Amino acid sequence: MIILESFIVATILCGFLSMIYKRNLVMKIMGMDVMSTGVIAFYVLIASREGLLTPILSEAHQGGYADPVPQAVILTAIVIGFSIQALMLVGVMKLAKDNPTLEVEEIEKLMN
Repeated sequence: MIILESFIVATILCGFLSMIYKRNLVMKIMGMDVMSTGVIAFYVLIASREGLLTPILSEAHQGGYADPVPQAVILTAIVIGFSIQALMLVGVMKLAKDNPTLEVEEIEKLMN
C-alpha cells in the first residue's frame, strides 16, 4: 500500500512540476490532467481502505463495505475535470489561430 501511495504522489508531483516548468500551453494542460488523475487515484485509494465490497444489504456480511459517497464525488470530479480541460484546449486553439506559437513567453511578448 505504501508503494502505491508513493507512485500516486509521484504522479501528482510530476503533473504539478510540468505545469510549472513546461513552456508550451498544451503541455501545461496535459500536466494539469496528469495531476488531477493522480489526485483522483489518491482519493480512491484512501476511500477504499475500509473495504472493497459493494454496500448492498444482505444476510451474509463478508467484510468491510466501500463508502459510495467518495465514488459519487470522484465521478463528479472526473466530469468537471474533463469539461475544464476541454475548455482550456478550446482557448489554446483560439490562441493558436491568432498566434504562430504556443510558447508562454512568446505569447506574452506578442501581447505587449
